[in-house]
Amino acid sequence: MSLIPPEVKHWHGAAADSWMAHLSIEVPGEECSNKWLEPVGDEEYGAIR
Repeated sequence: MSLIPPEVKHWHGAAADSWMAHLSIEVPGEECSNKWLEPVGDEEYGAIR
């Protein structure tokens, strides 16, 4: 399990040759938002291990 603090840019995904499961638990807050970031290109994705 990993806890991601607010305002930390991070990626949810797996390498091309592995499985990935993602479970997210949200904690209520005030003035919260979610921001989707740029997609990962094929070259960058292929380099992930």
